[in-house]
Amino acid sequence: MTIAGVLLAAGASRRFGGEKLLAPLGGSWVGIHAARVLRPAVDRAVAVVRPGDERLADLLASEGFETLPFTGAARGMGASLAFGVASSSKADGWLVALADMPFLEAATVARVAERLRLGIDRIVAPSFGGRRGHPVGFCRDLLPELLALDGDRGARTLLAEHATEVLLLECDDEGILLDVDSTRDLDGDRSSE
Repeated sequence: MTIAGVLLAAGASRRFGGEKLLAPLGGSWVGIHAARVLRPAVDRAVAVVRPGDERLADLLASEGFETLPFTGAARGMGASLAFGVASSSKADGWLVALADMPFLEAATVARVAERLRLGIDRIVAPSFGGRRGHPVGFCRDLLPELLALDGDRGARTLLAEHATEVLLLECDDEGILLDVDSTRDLDGDRSSE
């Protein structure tokens, strides 16, 4: 099975107060950390970015991603996800990751991709402490529903509608739950949550 990785990197970073995907983190940048754990697990990698975000697009391209500027990014994560899936619609499945989740372990991402590649499950996601996290894998028969996504809820509605079909892979990777919303998150300070 051919798995396409879709990295959602087109958010406005309003809560962060600026370009969070280009915020320094461990000798690299937030968005590049997320890209580096996704890329080895998939056959093709696309990144949905905001138009005009050339620096991020160039960095992602250097990591092996096809960068896709999306003029409808302001419509929200669901619209960006549908756009990314449409650009890779020949794939047998999609592994969807968020560029503001730099703390994922590569082994976790690979495990989700491997399970999705088996073609047994409609939706595959990692779980930590009983909580579903990212990235989330979708099989080919969900293509029409993925293409219909819009707005800012991402695939939450789709996941709710297919809740009994989601295979959760329990893991020891808390990074599946940790995104970057503020500069405190870069230091591991989550006391405000």
